[in-house]
Amino acid sequence: MRPQHRAGPRAAALLAGAALLAGCGTGGGLKSTGPTPAAIGPAHLWPELPPASAAPYDYGEGETAHIPGITVPGGDVRRLDPVAVVQAGLRARPDRSSGTDELPASTVRAINACRTAPDDCPVLAPYYRDLTGDGRDELVLAVKLADRQLSVRVYMPEPGGLTRIMSTSDAVISVELAGRDLIMRAPSAITGYEYRTAWSWDSRQRAMLPTQDGILRMTPQPEPGRRQPPGARPSARPSELPSAAPTPPPTARPTAEPTAAPSAAVSADRR
Repeated sequence: MRPQHRAGPRAAALLAGAALLAGCGTGGGLKSTGPTPAAIGPAHLWPELPPASAAPYDYGEGETAHIPGITVPGGDVRRLDPVAVVQAGLRARPDRSSGTDELPASTVRAINACRTAPDDCPVLAPYYRDLTGDGRDELVLAVKLADRQLSVRVYMPEPGGLTRIMSTSDAVISVELAGRDLIMRAPSAITGYEYRTAWSWDSRQRAMLPTQDGILRMTPQPEPGRRQPPGARPSARPSELPSAAPTPPPTARPTAEPTAAPSAAVSADRR
């Protein structure tokens, strides 16, 4: 019998490498895509300028307010009257005075008259979503303003009552809930573009902050009634996020008949 010889570690490595090279030569092997472009780091412009220490304007980001006279039974905001919440909010004192939460006098009069003139009540139907991640739903409300603008507010239940953690006004294309974000789409003065702002809960500030704000190009939509070619599907706008807003229950609807949020694109001044 011929003696058995064991291959050493070096020989085994050479055999394994040869097997791998043989495999790469078959179809489906790795192929080079060319040289990798060199990374270009950020360039700090005008480094001699001192950094600003304060914002030139106060837009109300992070401003909160305790809503007086409102208790939340069992911490369930679905048991609240939306009109009563908005009316009580008119008397709330914000944690810092920015003036961004002030409503026009005509809107305030309409809010106060919601019980006697429900058809003219500007408070829209509420929505509910856990936006803070604490396992409890927040109350999302909107108030119609002039010129197709909308004032959007978010209220968080707390042991001491109810706290408004977001308040902003804009001319909107749509308002959407996606996960734990509230997304507002607004028209741009540039034709064919729109603004998209995502408001997210910030645990340090204990408020909803505009964590993403950008301008995006709108994808043209097919004209109503025009038949699409076979197999064609309408393109989604790049700024649209899946909306999963829950349908408000009948017991939590405002006194006024719910009115759909404005959907037509109108001009809006952005900061």
